[in-house]
Amino acid sequence: MNLISPLLKPENVLAGLEAGSRKRLFEEAGRLFQISYGVPANEVFESLQSREKLGSTALGYGIAIPHGRIKGLKDTACAFIRLKAPIDFDAPDGMPVDLVFVLLAPAAATDLHLQILGELAQMFSEKTMRDQLRAAPDAAALHRLVSEWTA
Repeated sequence: MNLISPLLKPENVLAGLEAGSRKRLFEEAGRLFQISYGVPANEVFESLQSREKLGSTALGYGIAIPHGRIKGLKDTACAFIRLKAPIDFDAPDGMPVDLVFVLLAPAAATDLHLQILGELAQMFSEKTMRDQLRAAPDAAALHRLVSEWTA
């Protein structure tokens, strides 16, 4: 079991999203969180955009973990998105991003979101895991891979 498992709803895992840009990806993430958590889409978009302006949330190897804080959010919320086509994310290794884990924390978040970010960085540092995520046939398989991963 990992910290991500209880937070990642199956309906918040998408396979094959067409985004084309970070802006479009953040708009889609906003819609997703509005449907699943009732958080206004524009607040999600603004939070992700604001954080991204501080520096890219891309880790390298085609992975990004955009994250932000949301006023009024009671618990940490997340989504995992595999893009249909990679997009530029100003990654440190210059590679475009196709695997995206979006993490939203309450405005007065504790250390939990930092622990989750650390766990995600560890998970995505494993080449085997990245390969499995890219080869997974659908969103259900993606959800299962992320939920069953252990450090």
